[in-house]
Amino acid sequence: MKCSQLFKVKTMVFITLFMGFSIASFSQIRDDSDNVNTFWKNVRLGGGIGLSFGDGFFSGTLAPSAIYQFNPDFALGLGLNGSYNSLKNSYNSTILGASAISLYSPIPELQVSVEFEELNVNQEFENTVYEDRNYWVPALFVGLGYRTNNITFGMRYDLLFDRDKSVYADPWVPFVRVFF
Repeated sequence: MKCSQLFKVKTMVFITLFMGFSIASFSQIRDDSDNVNTFWKNVRLGGGIGLSFGDGFFSGTLAPSAIYQFNPDFALGLGLNGSYNSLKNSYNSTILGASAISLYSPIPELQVSVEFEELNVNQEFENTVYEDRNYWVPALFVGLGYRTNNITFGMRYDLLFDRDKSVYADPWVPFVRVFF
């Protein structure tokens, strides 16, 4: 693993741990029952973890997120994204970025979402004619999902999809969201 990749992996681990400890350090409840901080009662945490491997292939993803539930119908949130992919004797890619999401539920079972995502893609090719690449790619998703309790599953569409740069194979992307 090259130094720049190792640095990126260490940076992603540090950011994730820092956010986890920061959230935990602010979770103390004050003794004054008339003046309880209600902000943290409305924050919901979630995210995604992915792991895939095969014959010479590895892919790992960590994507923590948090939303603030303004009322039962509307929430806004932020997320971090980090992925590492490797195919032996072919390529390595590191994807790091952030996202902002808004969620609206016109009825309890239906969730409409708009999400902006900005990702930095770093691709390094081995023994090929392809040149290494490092670039930023935006994505603007509109989505519709079925919601039951704290789980939502559905489909989203990337309005800024670019076949040459997008990290997704298609503008239509299925999703599963879980917030606690």
